[in-house]
Amino acid sequence: MTITQRIDAITLVTADRYSARPPAPKSVKIELTGRCNYRCGFCALRTRKEQPTGDMDFDLFMRMTQQMRDAGVEEIGVFYLGESFMAPDLLVRAISWCKKIGFPYVFLTTNGSLCTWDRLAAVMAAGLDSLKFSVNAATPEQFVDVMGVKARLYEDALDAIKRAREVRAAGKFKCGIYASSIKYDGAQQVAMEALLSERVRPYVDEHYWLPLYSMGSLATQREAELGYKPTAGNQGRLGALREPLPCWSAFTEGHVTADGYLSACCFDADGRWRMGDLNQQTFMEAWHSLEFAALREAHLRKDVSGTPCEECVAYS
Repeated sequence: MTITQRIDAITLVTADRYSARPPAPKSVKIELTGRCNYRCGFCALRTRKEQPTGDMDFDLFMRMTQQMRDAGVEEIGVFYLGESFMAPDLLVRAISWCKKIGFPYVFLTTNGSLCTWDRLAAVMAAGLDSLKFSVNAATPEQFVDVMGVKARLYEDALDAIKRAREVRAAGKFKCGIYASSIKYDGAQQVAMEALLSERVRPYVDEHYWLPLYSMGSLATQREAELGYKPTAGNQGRLGALREPLPCWSAFTEGHVTADGYLSACCFDADGRWRMGDLNQQTFMEAWHSLEFAALREAHLRKDVSGTPCEECVAYS
């Protein structure tokens, strides 16, 4: 199965999930760390104030992932909002544990800038099934403007893509290597195509395009400053966009913050979409909580007024 087929399967809300208390999700993303070395202008992480800035407790990680596996979850993303390579040792332990308890598919998205040879070899040796790089700047100048960090990280991130291919070959690992990019307009898109042809596509198994997400309405001011128009809500990837309501995020995929809260949103940087506390509840108790059920009912009615989703750009 290709990575885009996997993504499309997760973002599709099938008939059996049109319920306030749907079955356990097939996929869950878990934030290993609330830290990131980028300051992307379009990212909801920029608004994080009271949310976690540290790393997840590993005992909590083991407990919740065992509950997820017992409930039927098949795919674990060892990332959410933070950059997982900020906690490389924890990342390797998390991947190894997930494979040990039987998850068929463990995946990771990274900005790539911290991917040394040793770190790439460690995550692949631990059993990582999919490594995806986010490539969202066409030039060093755009990188500095959008990502908000020094230009040297631009080259570090691009070099990591080729390095990952070399590491995989040297170790004979089976990890898939992928990349995604936000699709811009006009001259920016022309520049992106040139970059991808030279520095990305020759080294990945598949590349795909994403719209500029609204990040749950939390980064819309910065999006306006940058001059990019966000796509309503999180409609998935370009080529297979989904309807904004009901939002697939609340029905088909779990999202857990580094301090152990289950969120209903792909981009919950301020805690307004918290649906359960996995420090106190089992995963399925939180997945079927009263708060989550009420939010899903609103999505199924296609009327999210009065809910945390009301302010999302998709519904304004």
